[in-house]
Amino acid sequence: MFKAILIDKDDSGYHARQTDLDDDRLPAGDVTVKVGWSTLNYKDGLAITGKSPVVRSFPMVPGIDLAGVVESSEHADWKPGDRVVLNGWGVGEVHWGGLAGKARLKGDWLVPLASPFTLRQAAAIGTAGYTAMLCVLALERHGVTPDKSEVLVTGAAGGVGSVAVAVLAKLGYRVVALTGRPEEADYLTRLGAAEIMDRAPFAEPGKPLAKERWAG
Repeated sequence: MFKAILIDKDDSGYHARQTDLDDDRLPAGDVTVKVGWSTLNYKDGLAITGKSPVVRSFPMVPGIDLAGVVESSEHADWKPGDRVVLNGWGVGEVHWGGLAGKARLKGDWLVPLASPFTLRQAAAIGTAGYTAMLCVLALERHGVTPDKSEVLVTGAAGGVGSVAVAVLAKLGYRVVALTGRPEEADYLTRLGAAEIMDRAPFAEPGKPLAKERWAG
């Protein structure tokens, strides 16, 4: 038995609750993971509150990412004791996700957790960190290097934006952080932003074609 957040929809409406589930309630899959940590993402918040139609199958355990230890496996790549992480693959939307003590998943969805990281650290990085790093790698593939010019990060005080600011600054880029929350200026500066900009002027009508200002 394990604890889980369970979302359901019936004649009485849409509701989410914490409950205890038996292992036989776990969905089909070839790897069972004992979840160490998960993250409450924006999408998870929408799913739990029902503010947006994120969940497409009921009942549903939300949680679009997780870090844990393999408990049992019928997949050739995994054995009990392996540390793994997961994000994406419709988990928390069409497949049961990480906001539970256990998860049963397809082994092909899992990624081995590198030894320097703890489960908690991996979950803290989570989907937001993964997304931010993909963006940084894309900039590098397109030849954007620290010596080129400044890099603008929009939504800088959010999850993806915060990690992007920190990673880019660590790599030596001069980061301009764009945010609609000017009260977060000190936070963004601590992350490594060299300049903070208010997004309000960017909402004003502008010329169809403006001069290029940022490298990325």
